[in-house]
Amino acid sequence: MKVKQVLLVVLLSVLSAFAGMWIYGRYFRHDTTAIAGSADGKVPFNYAGFFDAKGNMADPTDFTQASQTAIPAVVHIKTKIPAKKITNDLPNSRSNRSRSYDPFEDFFGDFFGGRIGPQIQPEQRASGSGVIISQDGYIVTNNHVISDGNDGVAPEIKVTLNEGRKTFNAKVVGRDPSTDLAILKIEGNNLPYLIYGNSDNLKVGQWVLAVGYPLTLEATVTAGIVSAMGRSTGVNRQQSASPVESFIQTDAAVNQGNSGGPLINTKGELIGINSNILAPTGTYVGYSFSIPSNLVRKVVNDIVKYGDVKRGYLGVQYADNNSSRVSNDDYLKRAGLQAGQGVYVVAAPSDGGASKAGLKEGDIITKINDVAVSSGLEMAGRIGALQPGDKVKISYLRNKKEQIVNVTLSGTPSKVEISSAKILQDNLGVELQNVPAKDLTRYKFEGGVKVVNIKQDGPLGRTRVEKGFVITAVNGRTIKNIDELAAALGGGSTVELQGVYPGYSGIYSYQIDLSGEESESF
Repeated sequence: MKVKQVLLVVLLSVLSAFAGMWIYGRYFRHDTTAIAGSADGKVPFNYAGFFDAKGNMADPTDFTQASQTAIPAVVHIKTKIPAKKITNDLPNSRSNRSRSYDPFEDFFGDFFGGRIGPQIQPEQRASGSGVIISQDGYIVTNNHVISDGNDGVAPEIKVTLNEGRKTFNAKVVGRDPSTDLAILKIEGNNLPYLIYGNSDNLKVGQWVLAVGYPLTLEATVTAGIVSAMGRSTGVNRQQSASPVESFIQTDAAVNQGNSGGPLINTKGELIGINSNILAPTGTYVGYSFSIPSNLVRKVVNDIVKYGDVKRGYLGVQYADNNSSRVSNDDYLKRAGLQAGQGVYVVAAPSDGGASKAGLKEGDIITKINDVAVSSGLEMAGRIGALQPGDKVKISYLRNKKEQIVNVTLSGTPSKVEISSAKILQDNLGVELQNVPAKDLTRYKFEGGVKVVNIKQDGPLGRTRVEKGFVITAVNGRTIKNIDELAAALGGGSTVELQGVYPGYSGIYSYQIDLSGEESESF
């Protein structure tokens, strides 16, 4: 009896073990192929992947198709400028401009290999990139890629197709220094080309690829993400008095030679033209900037159709953050806002579209067609992608209350005329008036400018100048009125003001630190 009980227990244990193994295999065991996908091709229900709108798994980091699409359409551009004699009075020569440190300079300003000597400019060779945008050979690149270093173009421009298949002599169709774009044409048929993507649809964090011929390398693809939109760097000021900038900032590696090459999305669409880098060392350190494709398309279409860019103008004047004594951010601060919260309207001339729509000095533009703007150059970049006659939705603040108005862009810049008193009020942070005639007689002044009021956050507010001070000279130069004072201060960085306090003896002198004044109209 005991033996039968033992055998029964053993049998039950064996059956239980087999049953447990079957249940584990049936319901709990996972095939090791599930690490990379299931054996039958189906995705496990708990797979941590990305899926599109239809539920299909996508691989967001597979750039092979986009790269294969773009590379054949990217060309190598080489220019040559023969050696020539130069004089020291060339007004537009970069070598004759004062050189303050600029982190963009090594990449942009010194695009050509050699320095210019005092008498002889040696032969210069440069290399950049471009992208074919039509099967019959239209090519987009940067203006500075084909520049002669001044206001002209290099005498020799050669374009080589991918993998050195063929080299062409390129013709310059047109160029736009304001946006740093140029259009070339080569004679060819059925050439590979890229189609435009919509740069307005780009999002921060989106994958992008930069394609070009950096340094001494052949066609190269680098990947990164969109780091920011609507950036302005001021770099286009090196070649244009009216720069237009609204860059796409990325961390895709870009170096000398990448200039003019395409920035593409993961579909292989052209969404930017690589233009410059922020590089204290002269080589890529993590910040690259591209011209948005919507602006590129507008400039290209205008040049091909009209031979020039038909640019729309909003009709306002704004302060430039990069060079103004009183920057846009300074104006915002005075209005009780933070830096980057809009564009302060310094002036809205009566002949401009903005004034006709109701905008005026002191308004703060916050959005263009519902897209936020943080600087004047960014605003100019967005307006620059539009045509004269287009209607633009403008959101702005007046007395801290948001208002919306539609502005029709004009085809010519407005006539901006700001009084010397207004300029000085902004630059010095003071309210001024010419010394009244009765005071000239009373105090025996030949002339002068009286300080009526002083703003504590202005340059004079940081000195010991007090209200009532009469300015009679600037750097030893006698001044008699506000216009002469404005002229005497123009372009100075540090100046000495001399003057008197009526009723007190002696000449008083004050050192004032100023930076260069410059404002923009758009």
